Amino acid sequence: MTAITMSDRWLEVDEAVDEAVSIAWDGCHKIYVLMDEQQHELMRSYDYDPLIRVDDIGADEARDLLREWYEESCGLRFISAVKTVADDPNDGFDALIPQFAEDED
Repeated sequence: MTAITMSDRWLEVDEAVDEAVSIAWDGCHKIYVLMDEQQHELMRSYDYDPLIRVDDIGADEARDLLREWYEESCGLRFISAVKTVADDPNDGFDALIPQFAEDED
């Protein structure tokens, strides 16, 4: 089995941004790529700041911000894509870069 590298994981992040509505960071370690309007509004209700629409800044700047946030985060950091799944909200999470991923590289 071939190991997944951090470069591979960042490619997944980049691809998710192409489809994303927004990106969010809790200022500590939780970084989200929000895939639909419902998730964007949910993060707004949780008072996530920054919460930035990809259309407002463009995909390239969103990718750059995700990398900055990741570098500024603590060791528990992760990036997940999140979409709304009505029957089981937990099914909507896709760990693009799970916690401790750089330790696996």
